[in-house]
Amino acid sequence: MTKPDVLILGAGPAGVAAAHRLSQQDQARVAVLERAPRAGGNSTSFQIDGIWCDFGSHRFHPVADPAVIADVKGLLGDDLLLQPRHGRIRLGGRWIHFPLKPLDALLRLPPAFAARLFGDMAMKPFRKKAGRATSFSQVLYDGLGPTISESFYFPYVRKLWGLDPDALAVTLAERRVSAGSVGKILGKMVRMLPGMKGPTTGRFYYPKKGFGQITEAMVGASRAKGVDYGFGTDILRITREGNRVTGVVVKTAEGEELRTADQVFSTIPLTTVVRLMDPPPPPEVVKAAQSIRFRGMILVYLILKTDRFTEYDAHYFPELSIPISRMSEPKNYNSAEGPKGLTILCGELPCDPGEVWWDMSDAEIGRHYVDWLNGLGLPVTCEVARCETRRIGQAYPVYDLDYQRYFETVDRWLSGLDGFLSFGRQGLFAHDNTHHAFAMAYAAAEVLRPDGTIDREGWARHRAEFEHHRVED
Repeated sequence: MTKPDVLILGAGPAGVAAAHRLSQQDQARVAVLERAPRAGGNSTSFQIDGIWCDFGSHRFHPVADPAVIADVKGLLGDDLLLQPRHGRIRLGGRWIHFPLKPLDALLRLPPAFAARLFGDMAMKPFRKKAGRATSFSQVLYDGLGPTISESFYFPYVRKLWGLDPDALAVTLAERRVSAGSVGKILGKMVRMLPGMKGPTTGRFYYPKKGFGQITEAMVGASRAKGVDYGFGTDILRITREGNRVTGVVVKTAEGEELRTADQVFSTIPLTTVVRLMDPPPPPEVVKAAQSIRFRGMILVYLILKTDRFTEYDAHYFPELSIPISRMSEPKNYNSAEGPKGLTILCGELPCDPGEVWWDMSDAEIGRHYVDWLNGLGLPVTCEVARCETRRIGQAYPVYDLDYQRYFETVDRWLSGLDGFLSFGRQGLFAHDNTHHAFAMAYAAAEVLRPDGTIDREGWARHRAEFEHHRVED
């Protein structure tokens, strides 16, 4: 039997992992189309002055699907490091180790804060719930109580999504907050104790050449097995005949070219898919897609003339007094020894196009960055070489109170198309980790039948599993 032709849209983690898995199993003739000049999307890596950097803070978590972990280990070998988590978070005006450690929390949490926290746990059975939760804030109040909700989660999500917690959906709490009670938080802390820890507890995998080395390795392996990657390709239209997607029209030097396929796997934003569809979807689908929103992000790279700024891999800032939500020091992720006399601080600044930060110069943002750190007791005493930024227009899906009905309208229509499958963070509007995107990609490869059709019942089972994905910070 002739192998089916699969056309994959997008060479981010989900697209590359799907191509890699299909090539491993020799299931199809595969081509990948990507607008950018290289693979990885927001999970790629790059060098600044000889230091490997990511688009923010990325980790490959040990809770990933075993098949995915085995493949990544096989591809990277000794280049995949198992690193200890060593971050800290600012709570109640004090620095606490993150992930939380029992002794550190006991010694460093402000006594009044700790007393309120344990009071919330004691009073939980007596707190009156307002019925079925209808918002992010209600879920957290019911589960965690007011202290940790108001001191940490509420200001943090205001920064990340630019919305009040009352305006965010229940789904965000389900996917973002893995510990839904103070008791569960304490349980996680207990599992960090010596003798209670597993071999990967409090650790993460990270490649020597940045997180993007994972997708680069998958590209290399799949290319060797015949996968064709078309980088720098502009997709003009996704063609369909009635209820079936037939191919993709791309821009070429000569004009346009139609690329046909038995199956189109899409990992690009579902909002973009709706816009590219030819003929267009029904008006209600177009309107729903236009109502789906993403949150932008500016990655701010402060290049400092010193070997190391702190010993910590990441700092978390829930307070609204500082606009950045998280700061990472890339050299501490891969234990890099060089270059000497230079380090970088990557600050994540949630921001949408049109906001004041978005159009600000790199130098001006850098000056603000230094002022923010100085104000938090993290003084920049060394010389600042310069500041660079990278801007991401679609960093996080916005789970507002109306998103679910808009998403379901679009998803239902796309799911009804033959010859088409949408998955990945952008394809399913999922606030997930990269290892979740890999799992989705492997599932997509699994449900492709030898005749080029999709096992829809199998895909429905996988979609149900995706609903249980929980973000690992």
